[in-house]
Amino acid sequence: MKRHGLHIGIERNEDRFYITLVLVGTLGHQDYQIITPLFDDALKGIDERIVDVFIDASALEGFSAHAMWDDFKLGMAHRHQFRRIALYGHERWQAYAARFANWFVSGEIKHFTRPGDALLWLNEQ
Repeated sequence: MKRHGLHIGIERNEDRFYITLVLVGTLGHQDYQIITPLFDDALKGIDERIVDVFIDASALEGFSAHAMWDDFKLGMAHRHQFRRIALYGHERWQAYAARFANWFVSGEIKHFTRPGDALLWLNEQ
């Protein structure tokens, strides 16, 4: 059995939220059934762009079709809350996914191939 899943960290620092996601293997609908309520609860009541997200997708192999739809719905539900989303990974499709997501999310989304660069960008004012 191949390892898959996600790890989430949520932290508040004064007036900003930081979310860290580590994605591993191939994610399915069941993974999003777990993560979606966590996101919804953590970001309930936030109506401004104060959330920064670091996504470590370096061990992500892909998504099931249903999980892709779940990911899109999750992003759309919180699209006005994100300030910046840094996607770290080594796959070409991840860079395309970041560009595509920029059309739907009010904050900035960038793809990085080095985690340090992603974190520096997130911490810029």
